[in-house]
Amino acid sequence: MSQSGQRGPTGPDTDTTVIARTVTRLVVPIILLNAVALLLQGHNLPGGGFIAGVLTVTAFALVYVIFGREYLQRELLHSDASDGFFDGAVGEYSRTFTFGLALAALSGAGAIVLPAALGGEPFPFLSQAVVFVEHVPLYHEIEIPTALFFDLGVYFVVVGALLTILAVVGAE
Repeated sequence: MSQSGQRGPTGPDTDTTVIARTVTRLVVPIILLNAVALLLQGHNLPGGGFIAGVLTVTAFALVYVIFGREYLQRELLHSDASDGFFDGAVGEYSRTFTFGLALAALSGAGAIVLPAALGGEPFPFLSQAVVFVEHVPLYHEIEIPTALFFDLGVYFVVVGALLTILAVVGAE
């Protein structure tokens, strides 16, 4: 405990070791990189928006446990502590949830709109359409399926919902 009455280097609600903070700084980027990889390969291989979202929330939970609620709100969300926790963090998580839900719902219309825009026959709602983008540096060709947008929507829904639960339970 410091002379000012605060415990730990980040505030009164954390009391962690240097080892725990260092390991967290090393592990969180690896967790987030794996989440992105699972999200992008989800339509062809095991993975997808749900597991990528759970993995992302795991990284946030680790930061929350080790560095504390105020650090998460101040450094990662860039919201002022005077906004109030429920207005700042939970508001951000709610907007993430809403954006994800809208994106997942609208991605179902992508199979109707995308082929029609390219001059083809539209597919039924929530079926998958694919666009191939050619002449991309390094990759030469990239496949963009409408399922990727659905996975992105699921990802944001899972991240928003689980972070809201984490924030509300953590504030208790």
